[in-house]
Amino acid sequence: MIYLGLAILSSAMVSTFMRCSEGYVKNNMGMFFTNYIACAALSLMFMGSQPLFLWGPGIGVALGLGLLTGILYLANFVLLEQNIKKNGVVLSATFMKLGVLIPTLMAIFVFRERPKIMQILGVSLAIISIFIIHFEKEERGAATYKLLLIILLICSGFADSTANIYDKLGQSNLKDAYLFYTFAAAALCAFALWIKEKQKICRYDILCGIVIGIPNYLSARFLLLALHQMKAVIVYPVYSVMTLVVISIVSLLFFKEHLSKKKVIAIGLIMVSLALINL
Repeated sequence: MIYLGLAILSSAMVSTFMRCSEGYVKNNMGMFFTNYIACAALSLMFMGSQPLFLWGPGIGVALGLGLLTGILYLANFVLLEQNIKKNGVVLSATFMKLGVLIPTLMAIFVFRERPKIMQILGVSLAIISIFIIHFEKEERGAATYKLLLIILLICSGFADSTANIYDKLGQSNLKDAYLFYTFAAAALCAFALWIKEKQKICRYDILCGIVIGIPNYLSARFLLLALHQMKAVIVYPVYSVMTLVVISIVSLLFFKEHLSKKKVIAIGLIMVSLALINL
């Protein structure tokens, strides 16, 4: 449970730091490139003396799944940007968060995890709370491109699922190598898009990328460790909704954002769902 808590805090820190970087970052793709480079560097540090390409059992899974995860990470960001332009923030954020359905259902139907009735009820309440938190009044002028939203949900869901897939199929001693391949692949994709856009990078893009990269790496690492200790069908919903709760509390305390009645109700449902999940 400790690793899950640390993963939640790290994930919330990523969103908080990104919020703080608004107004400073001029080149988003340059910032993401620096962020992934920082994540890859931390992965190397945790690998210690372990070779990058230690050919043997499990290396194919670590390398292949790592490359796929890295591509999905960046694709998720690009899809989110496109959806915000076409569908607005509300729908886009909702469908991205609902991606948690994919790793949850995968845990049940593919990896045969069997939650208890109370846990199923808790997970259901957690997913309902995502709807309540995000479905405020829809933004004016936001046209609904349903296919783009579905693609975002699927991409987000599979990007989250890869950690559980690696936990089930990969070698635990290669998890740091898997994370390095993941962030190295994401960095290469971000670099390619940055070059394509031909935007200059400033020191704030680099600095913000490094600051965001530290909790970004830690959230991925702690999530892997949490999945090794707990059932994925529990980890993913709790990780998703509690990150939303922490972000909402931080926004209330530090950014003076108002919590609507819907969000207060949703947070109450989340607390109930967590109690049911842990019964």
